[in-house]
Amino acid sequence: MTRVTRLAPSPTGSLHLGNARTFLATWAMARHGGWRVILRIDDIDTPRVKPGTIQGAMDDLRWLGIDWDGEPTIQTHRATDHAAAIAELIANQKVYPCICTRKEIELAASAPHAEDGGLVYPGTCRDRFASIALATAAAGRAPALRLPVPDQVFKFVDECAGERQFDLASEIGDFVIAKPDLSPAYQLACVVGDSAAGVTDVIRADDLLASVPRQVLIYDALGLADCVPRYTHVPLVVGEDGKRLAKRHGDSRIATYREIGVPPGRVRALLSRWLGIDCGDTITADEVKGRFDLRRVPREPIIFTAGDEAWLRSVN
Repeated sequence: MTRVTRLAPSPTGSLHLGNARTFLATWAMARHGGWRVILRIDDIDTPRVKPGTIQGAMDDLRWLGIDWDGEPTIQTHRATDHAAAIAELIANQKVYPCICTRKEIELAASAPHAEDGGLVYPGTCRDRFASIALATAAAGRAPALRLPVPDQVFKFVDECAGERQFDLASEIGDFVIAKPDLSPAYQLACVVGDSAAGVTDVIRADDLLASVPRQVLIYDALGLADCVPRYTHVPLVVGEDGKRLAKRHGDSRIATYREIGVPPGRVRALLSRWLGIDCGDTITADEVKGRFDLRRVPREPIIFTAGDEAWLRSVN
């Protein structure tokens, strides 16, 4: 069976060097292995979607030499599939209604925090309401839906990050799979999209490692345990302050380098070095594909330095 992976940019912002490094790794690993590559636009965070970013992401990927098979798919076009999955989880009593606001969760004395500082839901509404209707009546508004997690340790082996484990109760907590308007949360939409497309391999950055137990639990709840993909998480690209690459570190958008005349081979060279590929000042996409080796990808976060930025721009 042909393995399948996906490129899944979110149109809430422009593609920058950090995203591009991960997409280049995904593409190179897939093309080197003869896999199928699909492009899926993860646009479910509708209020934050910015005009032009979908086309911009596709233009940036093509400029870098990253291609895909077939027509792109759009997450928000799968509303029927999302609704069916949510209805199934409700009918099988796999989820429960939650009326807690974020402020209430923050104020809860028992609310623990994950290692990344994110809130872990303390389970306030678990077993509180017998139905969505009762929760709605109590709060005067529609509830979100949460998937309860078992009190156990979840272990898995990542293709790049190695053996990992999460204490589900203290590090993950019951998590939202549907918003009050019954639109899907990211984790559910991701599982529905991946399973529908037959994705066998998910390649992404380390900041999404904690999504693995959440998504595997959703696969299980939907009766799709046999469809769980292999997971490969590569290290994050961070700024010199150690934080994930963002606007605070300057303008690292691929579109900006295109506009100022930086050759794509030069950008690929920097991204390739971040993937453990020894190269000069330029490299072709075919060379990246041919030389990619997951075993050589560094395990420590990649630091985008002022020197890297100066080197990229030094051709002008």
